[in-house]
Amino acid sequence: MPAIRTTRLPAGVDVPVLGQGTWYMGEDRRRAADEVAALRLGLDLSMSLIDTAEMYASGGAEEVVREAIAGRRDEVFLVSKVLPSNASRQRTISACETSLRRLGTDHIDLYLLHWRGGVPLAETVEAFKALMAAGKIGHWGVSNFDVDDMQELARVSNGVQTNQVLYNLESRGIEFDLLPASQRASIPTMAYSPIGQGGFAGDDRLAAIAGRHGVSTTQVALAWVLRHEGIIAIPKAVRPEHVRANRAAADLVLTEADLAELDAVFSPPRRKVPLEMI
Repeated sequence: MPAIRTTRLPAGVDVPVLGQGTWYMGEDRRRAADEVAALRLGLDLSMSLIDTAEMYASGGAEEVVREAIAGRRDEVFLVSKVLPSNASRQRTISACETSLRRLGTDHIDLYLLHWRGGVPLAETVEAFKALMAAGKIGHWGVSNFDVDDMQELARVSNGVQTNQVLYNLESRGIEFDLLPASQRASIPTMAYSPIGQGGFAGDDRLAAIAGRHGVSTTQVALAWVLRHEGIIAIPKAVRPEHVRANRAAADLVLTEADLAELDAVFSPPRRKVPLEMI
């Protein structure tokens, strides 16, 4: 199996364009063993970027990640997020330290502000820089920021490494302005829910393309997200067959005809739309 294509963060770090999400993991300890096994299988398949957050299962997802990366921390590019309610200078630092304990590591590679809150961006960025200086995070970024948010952030600091936003075939609003602006600034976009929340499995609108390539409709949807340079997708999977299918989708190249067919069914945006969040 070929290596997963990488994209470069502004800081010069290369990360795989296909990683692993953990939203909804850690909510039921009876499923923990399967969740840990799925993440470890993903690491075996070179999906070394793992995304989590203090919000997910109130820290439970970070605990699942701790088990999955035990003994393999050096293989992992670890991403976590701080809630906006914890985004003041001191609370960001405290939240990060709590996440580090749950994750069983001494550093988070990329630490994101989960979405905009009431704390001034400059204060949160100050906390991120303090965490970097202390070696507790490698880099920082944001999530769920629209164009105006990114412009405001640029006036505060130039250290942002990514913006994690909703992006899939049914949620294409960022293509009108946010995605092009990020590409011009060489800031990769991290796509959460790139295959929806199960909505593309068996989707008749994707069946013909999937049949031509001998893949599943979900793999078509994921390959579509990955068609751009500078996009990182972080689908969540627990069943081993889904982990393997996600990995295979990174090698699927859709044709111009495929893309035109998808545009005809899932229309690209023709005007500015508010940033979608789930």
